[in-house]
Order: sequence, then C-alpha cells, then structure tokens
Amino acid sequence: MARLTYTFLALLAFLGAAVTACTSDNSEDIDPQPKPQPEQCDTTNVTFAKTVSPILAANCYSCHSSSVATNGVVLDTYAGVQKQANNGNLVGVITHAPGYPPMPQGGAKLPACDINKIKSWVKAGAPNN
Repeated sequence: MARLTYTFLALLAFLGAAVTACTSDNSEDIDPQPKPQPEQCDTTNVTFAKTVSPILAANCYSCHSSSVATNGVVLDTYAGVQKQANNGNLVGVITHAPGYPPMPQGGAKLPACDINKIKSWVKAGAPNN
C-alpha cells in the first residue's frame, strides 16, 4: 500500500510540475520572431512636386486632369490643387469628412500616410515647392 501511495504521489508531483512548467512562457519565448513595426509616416519635408503631386497622379488624375476635369476640378496643375487646398475641399474629400464627397470616387480611401502628407502640405500653406 505504501508503494502505491508513493507511486501515486510521485505521479501527482510530476503532473503538477508538467502543468505549471509552461505557465510563465509567453509568445516571445515560444516564437522569438520579431513582430513587424508599423510603418512610419514621414510628414517632414513634404513638397508639392515630390510628395503631393505623385499621390494625386496615382489616385486622382483619371477624373481630375486638365483634359477631363470632372466637376471642374483640376488636380494635375499646381494652381488647380492649390485652389482645392485653400478652399478646404482637398482635405475634406480625401478624409471623407462629412459634407464632402468621398474621394477617390468608388475607390478605397487613400492610405493614412498619404492623407497625412497632404494635410501636412496644406497646413504649411500649400506651397509650390
């Protein structure tokens, strides 16, 4: 009987150790792969020519170029973009603000970084740089 009790206690101790052995493990211990960091959005040194214009070219020119000018909005010239920036329409439509038609029409909202770059440029006075 003592031998059975000893075996039972040894088995119970082993199971207890096995159960508690992994309780302090966390995902970094089990899978030490580094987690990807969110992409940083650099809104410093935003220029019309090198930052804003390429974003607009990729997303807006099909409907708002000089040759198409849907609703009279031209975004392939600095003067056209400046007009929309100064009257608040540019930021309103790309942020999908209430009261503005969401742009690009029928497309996904621009990436947050692109929106932040355009907002930074507008906040700086929408310079022709």
